[in-house]
Amino acid sequence: METQKFEIISAKSNIDWIGRKVTGAHNGTIAIKEGSLTFADGQLTSGKFDIDTTSIKILDITDPATNAQFAGHLASDDFFNSENYPEAQFVFTAIDKGSNDTYRITGDLTIKGITRAVGFDAQVNRAADTVSATGKVVVDRTKYGMRFRSGNFFKDLGDTLIYNDFDLNVNITAKAV
Repeated sequence: METQKFEIISAKSNIDWIGRKVTGAHNGTIAIKEGSLTFADGQLTSGKFDIDTTSIKILDITDPATNAQFAGHLASDDFFNSENYPEAQFVFTAIDKGSNDTYRITGDLTIKGITRAVGFDAQVNRAADTVSATGKVVVDRTKYGMRFRSGNFFKDLGDTLIYNDFDLNVNITAKAV
């Protein structure tokens, strides 16, 4: 059985996020700090990656002062508490090969020291010494202590309500080591 490990190239990998509220949505990026994927006999068998919560960027707010205020709020304890938890982590726990280059990946996502199982479908392409992988992870923020303006915990929020689920569109490029 041939095993090959691929290290994630941080500069070519990232996560595009989308958070929704009653009156619209916001989007941005967050960096993948490091990680790896392992293949055995050409099939993905394990993986993990660390997310730099201090790197959260907001792309849809162009006013510098408003953008900085919002970024500070996302870094606060209402959301990611980046000062105390500068990293989040995803560790693969189960991988099921689908058709073609698709996989169903289940893993433990840790945010703010809280670990929960999440699953998603990923497209994984391997060419010689490079791997590219993409997948969309839907996260319920309230399971990680992010209750700010959640309808599950606060009443009469009206148009200030923020939906619990947010999307993480993961884009990974990795190189054989």
